[in-house]
Amino acid sequence: MNVDLVIIGGGPAGMAAAVAARKSGLEDILILERDEALGGILRQCIHNGFGLHRFGEELTGPEYAYRYEKEVVDLGIPFLTGTTVVDIDKNRRVTAMSAERGIFTIDAKAIILAMGCRERPKGALNIAGTRPAGIYTAGTAQKFVNMKGYMPGKDVVILGSGDIGLIMARRMTLEGAKVHAVCELMPYSGGLARNIEQCLNDFNIPLKLSHTVVDIKGKDRVTGVVIAKVDENRRPIKETEELIPCDTLLLSCGLIPENELTKKAGITLDRVTGGAVVDGSRECDVEGIFACGNVLHVHDLVDYVSEEAEIAGRAAVKYIRGEKLRTNEIRVDVDGKVRYTVPKLISEAEDTKLYFRVGSVMRDVSVVVREGERVLLKKKKQKLAPAEMETVTLTKEMIESIDSGSISISVE
Repeated sequence: MNVDLVIIGGGPAGMAAAVAARKSGLEDILILERDEALGGILRQCIHNGFGLHRFGEELTGPEYAYRYEKEVVDLGIPFLTGTTVVDIDKNRRVTAMSAERGIFTIDAKAIILAMGCRERPKGALNIAGTRPAGIYTAGTAQKFVNMKGYMPGKDVVILGSGDIGLIMARRMTLEGAKVHAVCELMPYSGGLARNIEQCLNDFNIPLKLSHTVVDIKGKDRVTGVVIAKVDENRRPIKETEELIPCDTLLLSCGLIPENELTKKAGITLDRVTGGAVVDGSRECDVEGIFACGNVLHVHDLVDYVSEEAEIAGRAAVKYIRGEKLRTNEIRVDVDGKVRYTVPKLISEAEDTKLYFRVGSVMRDVSVVVREGERVLLKKKKQKLAPAEMETVTLTKEMIESIDSGSISISVE
């Protein structure tokens, strides 16, 4: 097959990119999705809180996904579900497989990567103890409860305070389970403040900061976990160990961008985000391949995913038409307090939004963007937290005034 634009992933990022590309006038688009339906992770996120920025109202995950799926169908954008992409190369040849078609290849003029992210599994956490049944990632438990109608267990401990873990603490409680505690290794929560309030505080579920699971008890099924406080070096303190009897341990210890295909294409990955290094148009360092959504960096709001995907969709159309994407090359540096920015390179002299995260909780600070000693932008913030992505927007005039080829973003 020959297709102008191939989009890998039919979640919120893939659908938003496809819609933006079609509205930019591109006809030949194909979405490849490995699940049996479009929608990605949103299909199992039945709680509300989506779409406040995008649509100005609170939607559930499936409602948000449906709005984009309806647009994809109404615009006549073709998609293949149940189709797994197994390889992409630098020449933009996509190898995919499905039950209906077997293995097939597609030569594309441009590719958008929108594969989302996966949860950090138990094997990556090095927890001592046995390997009984009853240990799940929070997302797996969410799929069991919300889509399959199965309860993973009745007495639950959650390790990690990522948003999915917090939401599952509430969900399991509503379904009749007892959630004994949410343990978080860091001295601050990994989830949004509104989820701490709505999912834990409203249901009297204890959040134990600077705690971790040091042992798992049980042979055939989990019978309990041993938790302990950790010191400033995140090492467990032996005398603080406490046994909590339970039959289920849910893990919510972070998300990893799904970048196996990105590596195969020879694209450079950012060691902080785990996603591709991109410029302002979301183009990777392999020409004609773009990335957006959680495969690029983990977002906490799907509204930002859609916003970023539209940038990639429009840029891919420009690339296919032979238009020049990089009219500028301004590098964005960070200090130690700001962990990363996306994009790392401002490539066009137009209004550009920089997404960034900080490394620790800070209050009453200013986000400052500088060129050398010259302050381009200063934004006061009451609170910054690693769990919440922040943005600053550089105007076209600011970008045109930069002569040195680099700027820095810092917190003071």
